[in-house]
Amino acid sequence: MPLNGECLCGATKIVVDAEFDSQIVCHCTDCRQTSGSAFSTNILAPQKSVTITGPTKTYDRKAASGNTVSRIFCGECGSAISHKSVVFGEAQAIQTGNFAAFAKIPIGTELFVKDRWTGLAPVAGAAQVQAMP
Repeated sequence: MPLNGECLCGATKIVVDAEFDSQIVCHCTDCRQTSGSAFSTNILAPQKSVTITGPTKTYDRKAASGNTVSRIFCGECGSAISHKSVVFGEAQAIQTGNFAAFAKIPIGTELFVKDRWTGLAPVAGAAQVQAMP
């Protein structure tokens, strides 16, 4: 069953035609700044299973790895939608905060835990990865 999400203003819609039993928390600086919070929540979805409609803008930035990360935002409200990088291969990261269904899907992995904010405990049962695997 496809997962349906949307940005804050509802102008940009996201459909992911795949199933997920866990999601990823990322504590890297870029994800924190993109989310405006202490971390971002994501899934890695095959690009062929993702449909994004509505107004979007893309911002390209070099990551610490030297690879370019293309971040996709709603062109109206600025909600973070997705990001792509060569390190993801044929997949793309989808921000799960735009989907009601992900409130009930557990966190399976935490990335960049070396950058986790003091005071935030590790997610119980989630793999703890120091940086990008």
